[in-house]
Amino acid sequence: MAKIELKNLSKTFGSTDVIRSVDLTINAGELMVFVGPSGCGKSTLLRLICGLEDITSGALLFDGVSMNDKVPSERGIAMVFQSYALYPHMSVYKNMAFGLKLANFSNKEMEARVIEAAKMLQIDHLLDRLPKQLSGGQRQRVAIGRAIVRDPRVFLFDEPLSNLDASLRVDTRLEIAKLHHKMKNTTMVYVTHDQVEAMTLADRICVLRDGNIEQVGTPEELYSHPKSLFVAGFIGSPKMNFLTGDIAEKHQCHTLGIRPEHLVIDHNDGIWSGEVVHTENLGADFFLFLDLGIKDPLVVRLDGQQRIPLGTQVNVRPLEEHLHRFDNNGLPITSTANSETI
Repeated sequence: MAKIELKNLSKTFGSTDVIRSVDLTINAGELMVFVGPSGCGKSTLLRLICGLEDITSGALLFDGVSMNDKVPSERGIAMVFQSYALYPHMSVYKNMAFGLKLANFSNKEMEARVIEAAKMLQIDHLLDRLPKQLSGGQRQRVAIGRAIVRDPRVFLFDEPLSNLDASLRVDTRLEIAKLHHKMKNTTMVYVTHDQVEAMTLADRICVLRDGNIEQVGTPEELYSHPKSLFVAGFIGSPKMNFLTGDIAEKHQCHTLGIRPEHLVIDHNDGIWSGEVVHTENLGADFFLFLDLGIKDPLVVRLDGQQRIPLGTQVNVRPLEEHLHRFDNNGLPITSTANSETI
Protein backbone atom coordinates (compact mmCIF):
# COMPACT_ATOMS: atom_id res chain seq x y z
CA MET A 1 0.00 0.00 0.00
CA ALA A 2 1.05 3.63 -0.38
CA LYS A 3 0.29 6.88 1.37
CA ILE A 4 -0.38 9.46 -1.34
CA GLU A 5 0.31 13.14 -0.69
CA LEU A 6 -0.68 15.99 -3.00
CA LYS A 7 1.11 19.16 -2.00
CA ASN A 8 0.07 22.45 -3.61
CA LEU A 9 -0.60 20.45 -6.79
CA SER A 10 -1.66 22.38 -9.89
CA LYS A 11 -2.35 21.57 -13.52
CA THR A 12 -2.73 24.14 -16.28
CA PHE A 13 -3.76 23.57 -19.87
CA GLY A 14 -2.71 26.68 -21.77
CA SER A 15 -4.22 29.57 -19.84
CA THR A 16 -6.82 27.38 -18.08
CA ASP A 17 -6.23 26.30 -14.49
CA VAL A 18 -7.80 22.84 -14.19
CA ILE A 19 -6.35 21.84 -10.81
CA ARG A 20 -5.64 24.71 -8.43
CA SER A 21 -3.12 24.29 -5.61
CA VAL A 22 -4.66 21.10 -4.20
CA ASP A 23 -3.46 19.79 -0.84
CA LEU A 24 -4.67 16.30 0.04
CA THR A 25 -3.45 13.22 1.87
CA ILE A 26 -4.82 9.79 0.93
CA ASN A 27 -4.05 7.36 3.72
CA ALA A 28 -2.43 4.01 2.99
CA GLY A 29 -5.04 1.32 2.45
CA GLU A 30 -8.06 3.61 2.24
CA LEU A 31 -10.55 4.03 -0.59
CA MET A 32 -10.76 7.70 -1.49
CA VAL A 33 -13.47 8.81 -3.91
CA PHE A 34 -13.16 11.97 -6.01
CA VAL A 35 -16.62 13.30 -6.82
CA GLY A 36 -17.98 16.44 -8.40
CA PRO A 37 -19.81 17.79 -11.44
CA SER A 38 -18.50 17.45 -14.99
CA GLY A 39 -15.42 19.59 -15.57
CA CYS A 40 -14.51 19.90 -11.89
CA GLY A 41 -11.07 18.30 -12.43
CA LYS A 42 -11.55 14.89 -10.81
CA SER A 43 -10.38 12.82 -13.80
CA THR A 44 -7.45 15.19 -14.38
CA LEU A 45 -6.42 14.75 -10.76
CA LEU A 46 -6.50 10.97 -11.19
CA ARG A 47 -4.38 11.23 -14.34
CA LEU A 48 -1.82 13.33 -12.44
CA ILE A 49 -1.59 10.62 -9.79
CA CYS A 50 -1.06 7.86 -12.36
CA GLY A 51 1.34 9.87 -14.53
CA LEU A 52 -0.78 10.22 -17.66
CA GLU A 53 -0.59 14.02 -17.27
CA ASP A 54 2.42 16.12 -16.31
CA ILE A 55 2.24 18.17 -13.12
CA THR A 56 2.44 21.91 -13.72
CA SER A 57 3.53 22.75 -10.17
CA GLY A 58 3.52 21.23 -6.70
CA ALA A 59 4.49 17.77 -5.50
CA LEU A 60 3.05 14.26 -5.67
CA LEU A 61 4.47 11.81 -3.12
CA PHE A 62 4.02 8.07 -2.59
CA ASP A 63 5.22 7.14 0.90
CA GLY A 64 7.28 10.33 0.98
CA VAL A 65 8.97 9.68 -2.38
CA SER A 66 8.40 12.17 -5.20
CA MET A 67 6.52 10.81 -8.22
CA ASN A 68 6.66 14.01 -10.26
CA ASP A 69 9.23 12.71 -12.72
CA LYS A 70 8.42 8.99 -12.62
CA VAL A 71 6.61 7.34 -15.54
CA PRO A 72 3.44 5.33 -14.79
CA SER A 73 5.28 1.99 -14.89
CA GLU A 74 7.54 3.13 -12.05
CA ARG A 75 4.74 4.15 -9.68
CA GLY A 76 3.34 0.74 -8.74
CA ILE A 77 -0.17 1.59 -9.91
CA ALA A 78 -2.93 -0.16 -11.81
CA MET A 79 -5.79 1.67 -13.50
CA VAL A 80 -9.31 0.58 -14.46
CA PHE A 81 -10.96 2.66 -17.19
CA GLN A 82 -14.67 3.12 -17.93
CA SER A 83 -14.16 1.74 -21.46
CA TYR A 84 -12.74 -1.60 -20.17
CA ALA A 85 -9.86 -1.36 -22.73
CA LEU A 86 -9.79 -5.12 -23.36
CA TYR A 87 -8.08 -6.69 -26.36
CA PRO A 88 -10.98 -8.08 -28.44
CA HIS A 89 -8.92 -10.89 -30.02
CA MET A 90 -7.59 -12.21 -26.70
CA SER A 91 -9.33 -14.54 -24.28
CA VAL A 92 -10.14 -13.41 -20.76
CA TYR A 93 -7.09 -15.31 -19.51
CA LYS A 94 -4.75 -13.65 -22.03
CA ASN A 95 -6.19 -10.21 -21.31
CA MET A 96 -5.58 -10.64 -17.60
CA ALA A 97 -2.10 -12.10 -18.12
CA PHE A 98 -0.93 -9.61 -20.75
CA GLY A 99 0.75 -7.16 -18.36
CA LEU A 100 2.47 -9.98 -16.51
CA LYS A 101 3.78 -11.38 -19.79
CA LEU A 102 5.29 -8.01 -20.68
CA ALA A 103 6.93 -7.98 -17.25
CA ASN A 104 8.52 -11.39 -17.98
CA PHE A 105 6.65 -13.38 -15.35
CA SER A 106 6.93 -17.14 -15.69
CA ASN A 107 3.96 -19.07 -17.08
CA LYS A 108 3.46 -20.73 -13.69
CA GLU A 109 3.36 -17.41 -11.82
CA MET A 110 1.05 -15.86 -14.44
CA GLU A 111 -1.37 -18.74 -14.19
CA ALA A 112 -1.41 -18.64 -10.39
CA ARG A 113 -2.09 -14.89 -10.29
CA VAL A 114 -4.75 -14.95 -13.00
CA ILE A 115 -6.65 -17.85 -11.46
CA GLU A 116 -6.53 -16.30 -7.99
CA ALA A 117 -7.87 -12.97 -9.28
CA ALA A 118 -10.51 -14.68 -11.43
CA LYS A 119 -11.80 -16.65 -8.44
CA MET A 120 -11.89 -13.50 -6.33
CA LEU A 121 -14.07 -11.83 -8.99
CA GLN A 122 -16.09 -14.99 -9.77
CA ILE A 123 -15.04 -15.06 -13.43
CA ASP A 124 -12.84 -18.16 -13.31
CA HIS A 125 -15.38 -20.01 -15.50
CA LEU A 126 -14.98 -17.35 -18.23
CA LEU A 127 -11.22 -17.54 -18.79
CA ASP A 128 -11.51 -19.10 -22.26
CA ARG A 129 -14.08 -16.64 -23.59
CA LEU A 130 -13.51 -13.56 -25.75
CA PRO A 131 -14.67 -10.12 -24.57
CA LYS A 132 -17.50 -10.09 -27.14
CA GLN A 133 -18.97 -13.14 -25.41
CA LEU A 134 -19.24 -11.33 -22.07
CA SER A 135 -21.78 -8.97 -20.54
CA GLY A 136 -20.76 -5.42 -19.66
CA GLY A 137 -20.43 -6.32 -16.00
CA GLN A 138 -18.26 -9.34 -16.81
CA ARG A 139 -16.02 -7.23 -19.05
CA GLN A 140 -15.52 -4.72 -16.27
CA ARG A 141 -14.61 -7.50 -13.85
CA VAL A 142 -12.03 -8.73 -16.36
CA ALA A 143 -10.58 -5.22 -16.51
CA ILE A 144 -10.45 -5.14 -12.71
CA GLY A 145 -8.86 -8.60 -12.67
CA ARG A 146 -6.19 -7.47 -15.11
CA ALA A 147 -5.28 -4.76 -12.62
CA ILE A 148 -5.39 -7.06 -9.58
CA VAL A 149 -2.86 -9.55 -10.97
CA ARG A 150 -0.19 -6.84 -11.01
CA ASP A 151 -0.44 -6.58 -7.20
CA PRO A 152 -0.27 -2.76 -7.32
CA ARG A 153 0.41 -0.41 -4.44
CA VAL A 154 -2.28 1.95 -5.76
CA PHE A 155 -5.51 1.07 -7.55
CA LEU A 156 -7.07 3.84 -9.69
CA PHE A 157 -10.66 3.68 -10.98
CA ASP A 158 -11.83 6.18 -13.60
CA GLU A 159 -15.66 6.06 -13.62
CA PRO A 160 -15.61 2.26 -14.04
CA LEU A 161 -19.39 1.79 -13.82
CA SER A 162 -20.60 4.56 -16.11
CA ASN A 163 -21.11 2.24 -19.11
CA LEU A 164 -23.22 -0.28 -17.16
CA ASP A 165 -26.98 -0.37 -16.76
CA ALA A 166 -28.54 0.26 -13.33
CA SER A 167 -28.65 -3.39 -12.23
CA LEU A 168 -25.08 -4.13 -13.31
CA ARG A 169 -23.86 -0.95 -11.60
CA VAL A 170 -25.23 -2.20 -8.29
CA ASP A 171 -23.69 -5.67 -8.76
CA THR A 172 -20.28 -4.37 -9.84
CA ARG A 173 -20.26 -1.75 -7.10
CA LEU A 174 -20.66 -4.59 -4.62
CA GLU A 175 -17.74 -6.44 -6.23
CA ILE A 176 -15.52 -3.36 -5.89
CA ALA A 177 -16.54 -2.95 -2.24
CA LYS A 178 -15.70 -6.60 -1.54
CA LEU A 179 -12.41 -6.15 -3.38
CA HIS A 180 -11.51 -3.22 -1.14
CA HIS A 181 -12.16 -5.30 1.97
CA LYS A 182 -10.05 -8.18 0.65
CA MET A 183 -7.15 -6.08 -0.62
CA LYS A 184 -6.39 -4.21 2.59
CA ASN A 185 -2.81 -3.54 1.49
CA THR A 186 -3.85 -1.55 -1.58
CA THR A 187 -4.71 2.15 -1.61
CA MET A 188 -7.63 2.89 -3.92
CA VAL A 189 -8.63 6.14 -5.62
CA TYR A 190 -12.00 6.14 -7.35
CA VAL A 191 -13.42 8.83 -9.64
CA THR A 192 -17.16 9.12 -10.23
CA HIS A 193 -19.86 11.69 -10.93
CA ASP A 194 -22.37 9.38 -9.19
CA GLN A 195 -22.77 10.35 -5.55
CA VAL A 196 -24.45 7.00 -4.74
CA GLU A 197 -21.20 5.26 -5.70
CA ALA A 198 -19.27 7.77 -3.63
CA MET A 199 -21.47 7.37 -0.55
CA THR A 200 -21.54 3.55 -0.64
CA LEU A 201 -17.89 2.84 -1.52
CA ALA A 202 -15.75 5.51 0.10
CA ASP A 203 -13.83 5.53 3.33
CA ARG A 204 -13.55 9.25 2.60
CA ILE A 205 -14.89 11.48 -0.15
CA CYS A 206 -13.14 14.44 -1.76
CA VAL A 207 -15.67 16.85 -3.30
CA LEU A 208 -14.16 18.91 -6.11
CA ARG A 209 -15.45 22.08 -7.74
CA ASP A 210 -13.71 24.08 -10.45
CA GLY A 211 -10.34 22.49 -9.67
CA ASN A 212 -10.57 23.19 -5.94
CA ILE A 213 -11.37 20.92 -3.00
CA GLU A 214 -14.66 21.90 -1.40
CA GLN A 215 -14.60 19.34 1.42
CA VAL A 216 -12.98 16.04 2.39
CA GLY A 217 -14.55 13.68 4.90
CA THR A 218 -16.43 10.46 5.50
CA PRO A 219 -19.77 10.03 3.71
CA GLU A 220 -21.59 10.71 6.99
CA GLU A 221 -19.58 13.89 7.63
CA LEU A 222 -20.37 15.29 4.19
CA TYR A 223 -24.04 14.35 4.41
CA SER A 224 -24.69 15.59 7.94
CA HIS A 225 -22.15 18.42 8.23
CA PRO A 226 -21.57 20.01 4.80
CA LYS A 227 -19.09 22.86 4.92
CA SER A 228 -20.61 24.74 2.00
CA LEU A 229 -23.89 25.24 0.20
CA PHE A 230 -22.35 23.47 -2.80
CA VAL A 231 -21.55 20.29 -0.86
CA ALA A 232 -24.97 20.37 0.83
CA GLY A 233 -26.67 20.46 -2.57
CA PHE A 234 -24.37 17.97 -4.27
CA ILE A 235 -24.37 15.20 -1.67
CA GLY A 236 -27.73 13.49 -1.15
CA SER A 237 -30.43 12.13 -3.44
CA PRO A 238 -32.83 13.85 -3.67
CA LYS A 239 -30.71 16.87 -2.88
CA MET A 240 -31.22 19.08 0.15
CA ASN A 241 -34.09 21.57 -0.03
CA PHE A 242 -32.95 25.21 -0.05
CA LEU A 243 -35.23 28.04 1.03
CA THR A 244 -34.45 31.75 0.80
CA GLY A 245 -36.41 34.96 1.26
CA ASP A 246 -38.69 35.41 4.26
CA ILE A 247 -38.35 31.80 5.44
CA ALA A 248 -34.55 32.06 5.61
CA GLU A 249 -34.66 35.54 7.15
CA LYS A 250 -36.72 34.19 10.05
CA HIS A 251 -33.75 31.94 10.81
CA GLN A 252 -31.26 34.79 10.36
CA CYS A 253 -29.56 33.28 7.33
CA HIS A 254 -29.40 33.78 3.60
CA THR A 255 -30.30 30.17 2.73
CA LEU A 256 -32.02 27.61 4.91
CA GLY A 257 -31.41 23.93 4.11
CA ILE A 258 -33.40 20.86 5.11
CA ARG A 259 -33.20 17.32 3.75
CA PRO A 260 -36.40 15.64 2.49
CA GLU A 261 -36.36 12.99 5.25
CA HIS A 262 -36.22 15.68 7.93
CA LEU A 263 -39.64 17.08 7.07
CA VAL A 264 -42.72 15.80 8.90
CA ILE A 265 -46.33 16.11 7.78
CA ASP A 266 -48.10 17.83 10.64
CA HIS A 267 -51.61 19.13 9.92
CA ASN A 268 -51.85 20.78 13.36
CA ASP A 269 -48.41 22.31 13.92
CA GLY A 270 -46.95 22.39 10.42
CA ILE A 271 -45.38 25.78 9.69
CA TRP A 272 -45.02 25.51 5.92
CA SER A 273 -48.00 24.78 3.72
CA GLY A 274 -48.09 23.82 0.07
CA GLU A 275 -49.99 22.01 -2.64
CA VAL A 276 -48.82 18.61 -3.87
CA VAL A 277 -47.80 19.24 -7.50
CA HIS A 278 -45.92 15.99 -8.14
CA THR A 279 -45.28 12.61 -6.50
CA GLU A 280 -42.72 9.86 -7.03
CA ASN A 281 -43.31 6.33 -5.80
CA LEU A 282 -40.02 4.42 -5.48
CA GLY A 283 -41.43 1.51 -3.51
CA ALA A 284 -39.68 1.92 -0.17
CA ASP A 285 -39.92 5.72 -0.43
CA PHE A 286 -42.68 8.09 -1.52
CA PHE A 287 -41.70 11.66 -2.43
CA LEU A 288 -43.98 14.67 -2.33
CA PHE A 289 -43.19 17.85 -4.24
CA LEU A 290 -44.91 20.79 -2.58
CA ASP A 291 -45.46 24.21 -4.13
CA LEU A 292 -44.81 26.73 -1.36
CA GLY A 293 -44.96 29.67 -3.74
CA ILE A 294 -41.17 29.87 -3.96
CA LYS A 295 -38.76 29.08 -6.78
CA ASP A 296 -38.39 25.31 -6.34
CA PRO A 297 -40.84 22.75 -4.94
CA LEU A 298 -40.17 21.47 -1.44
CA VAL A 299 -39.37 17.73 -1.54
CA VAL A 300 -40.64 15.58 1.33
CA ARG A 301 -39.60 11.95 1.78
CA LEU A 302 -42.26 9.66 3.26
CA ASP A 303 -42.51 5.97 3.98
CA GLY A 304 -43.39 4.04 0.83
CA GLN A 305 -46.72 2.94 2.32
CA GLN A 306 -48.05 6.49 2.45
CA ARG A 307 -50.03 7.97 -0.44
CA ILE A 308 -51.13 11.58 -0.87
CA PRO A 309 -52.91 12.57 -4.08
CA LEU A 310 -52.02 15.50 -6.34
CA GLY A 311 -53.66 18.78 -5.43
CA THR A 312 -53.76 18.05 -1.70
CA GLN A 313 -52.84 20.93 0.61
CA VAL A 314 -50.21 19.68 3.05
CA ASN A 315 -48.69 21.23 6.17
CA VAL A 316 -45.13 20.23 7.04
CA ARG A 317 -42.80 20.85 9.95
CA PRO A 318 -38.98 20.69 9.70
CA LEU A 319 -37.05 18.88 12.41
CA GLU A 320 -35.24 21.86 13.91
CA GLU A 321 -32.10 19.95 14.89
CA HIS A 322 -31.55 19.09 11.22
CA LEU A 323 -31.82 22.61 9.80
CA HIS A 324 -28.75 23.95 7.98
CA ARG A 325 -28.16 27.70 7.85
CA PHE A 326 -25.88 29.31 5.24
CA ASP A 327 -24.71 32.89 4.77
CA ASN A 328 -24.69 34.79 1.48
CA ASN A 329 -21.28 33.27 0.62
CA GLY A 330 -22.69 29.75 0.91
CA LEU A 331 -20.83 29.02 4.15
CA PRO A 332 -22.53 27.40 7.16
CA ILE A 333 -23.67 29.46 10.12
CA THR A 334 -22.98 27.25 13.10
CA SER A 335 -24.47 29.26 15.94
CA THR A 336 -28.25 29.18 16.28
CA ALA A 337 -28.40 30.96 19.62
CA ASN A 338 -29.96 34.09 18.14
CA SER A 339 -32.18 32.49 15.50
CA GLU A 340 -35.92 32.83 15.86
CA THR A 341 -38.08 29.91 16.77
CA ILE A 342 -39.57 28.19 13.76
